[in-house]
Amino acid sequence: MPKAYWIVHVTVHDEAHYPEYLAAAMPVFARYGANFIVRNGPYEVMEGATRERNFVIEFKDRATAMECYTCPDYQAAKAIRQKYSDGDFVIIDGAE
Repeated sequence: MPKAYWIVHVTVHDEAHYPEYLAAAMPVFARYGANFIVRNGPYEVMEGATRERNFVIEFKDRATAMECYTCPDYQAAKAIRQKYSDGDFVIIDGAE
């Protein structure tokens, strides 16, 4: 079974309150064994458009990635994230 990834691009419009999302989400990530492969940092846009923050988060498989996203605790964190930022979000299987 291949690993699965969250690929997330975020533009934060309320820097002062965005840490509320991180405080709510990080325990959920720990519970589901999330591994941050890319966690923001410098980047170059080579084609197309992007947002100011970029993340790739690895999970052991798609079922775990989906469970993390749909669990009540992450849904509560997501509501906070969406209040203070805009984003693009996909869950994708890794190459075997």
